[in-house]
Amino acid sequence: MIIALAGRRVDAPNAAVERFPEKNLDRVRDEIASFLVTSGAKTLVCAAACGADIIALEQAALLGLRRRIVLPYDRMAFKTSSVIDRPGDWGDRYDRIVAEVDALGDLIEYHHDQDNDETYFATNNDILNQAVELGAELKTETAALVVWNGESRGAADVTGHFREEANRRGMPVTEIITV
Repeated sequence: MIIALAGRRVDAPNAAVERFPEKNLDRVRDEIASFLVTSGAKTLVCAAACGADIIALEQAALLGLRRRIVLPYDRMAFKTSSVIDRPGDWGDRYDRIVAEVDALGDLIEYHHDQDNDETYFATNNDILNQAVELGAELKTETAALVVWNGESRGAADVTGHFREEANRRGMPVTEIITV
């Protein structure tokens, strides 16, 4: 089974709305690990933002799964925009994971425009496309895992878009709730 994942980043300090509070990191980590085991996952495909992505990538490594990281633009710019802007040791964890995955040839850096709001929607499609291609190559099924608070913020919600796009493609979708 190939698992394509998208999810919430850990909340910023004093976030107006809780979407992924730091206090829930351990529970969500355990639920992701359980899902990866029970689904029969062999490969995880996702970005590497702080929160759901990094947690899932770490759990996949502990389980001996193949990991493919799909970034919308170069790794250092992504680290600045989507990893180290939240409290915690996310930057060190990101650097370690990216180095491990890159050494195995499974880091993909696209050249989407960092300043374009559509970039992350395109990256959702890139992640899903990579998962489908790996599934075809390895002759195995593909499914999506959405790690979020269960509510879309509307048309601009990247995680909601991922969920909708996976459903549109007919992929089985599992959700893990972060709140």
